[in-house]
Amino acid sequence: MSKVIVTGAAGFIGSSLAETLLQQGITVVGVDQVNDYYDITLKRKNLAALAQYQNFQLIEADIQHLDWEDLLKGVSVVYHQAAQAGVRASWGIGFRDYTERNINSTQVMLEAAKKVGTLERFVYAGTSSVYGDAETMPTPETICPQPVSPYGITKLAAERLCWLYLKNYAVPVTSLRYFTVYGPRQRPDMAFHKFFRAAILDESIGIYGDGKQTRDFTYISDAVQANLLAAQEPKAIGEIFNIGGGSRVILNDVLDEIDQIVGKPIPRNYGDRARGDARHTSADVTKAKTILGYDPQVKLREGLRREWDWIQSLY
Repeated sequence: MSKVIVTGAAGFIGSSLAETLLQQGITVVGVDQVNDYYDITLKRKNLAALAQYQNFQLIEADIQHLDWEDLLKGVSVVYHQAAQAGVRASWGIGFRDYTERNINSTQVMLEAAKKVGTLERFVYAGTSSVYGDAETMPTPETICPQPVSPYGITKLAAERLCWLYLKNYAVPVTSLRYFTVYGPRQRPDMAFHKFFRAAILDESIGIYGDGKQTRDFTYISDAVQANLLAAQEPKAIGEIFNIGGGSRVILNDVLDEIDQIVGKPIPRNYGDRARGDARHTSADVTKAKTILGYDPQVKLREGLRREWDWIQSLY
């Protein structure tokens, strides 16, 4: 039976990925420091779902303080999902969390992978934030990254580190650049979670800017599928893949859709544009489709309904 490591296993994408792997009978070692960037009870809930599987083991610790050479023995794939997330919190005093948790942590793992030398795949969770305000829509992987947030800078730096370890030490890395992932277990600081929670609590929602910004939204099961494909496909080594949902949507149109799903209009407060937020994102997923066989299945309306069901059970 194969054994894999999922970092960030208490998080949104990490826990969803870990659960899918566990259901396939794979032994999963989850690594997560369970920090308080958002409500720990949500992370504990995610971990409780994983703890029901006998083939799951949790290591609750800071990535930088672990003996990775020992941990990687007998492990075929590392799914490195752990990161300090969030564009807006990456300015100012919080920046050190981003350098430590995004760059330094990744380097520690790559260094161990180099020394152990038995890893079949190191799947790095990248982000569309590295593109910043891309001039080409939809954006292909060949566009020069120009992050517009400190968060994007740290994620790009860690991705480049992966490439250094591939070129110099043949660590078999692959990077997936996610475009706004949503669905059940979504972080509470992310837009859809906030919007649905506001509907339940009869509150208004704050919108950064005029609501005319566009996003490419990716449903969680499609993001999980991309990880599994990236770990299995030999041609994925040394490649970067955009992982999007295949539909670019104007934020105001999504809000109209959410109003319909919850059965009432949610009052909106439009404010200033957030610093570090890209105005538009759109994934060209041709490469992922061609090499990985990636095929996003869940359309936005269906994905939003599923997230709404989950949010209602939460609050």
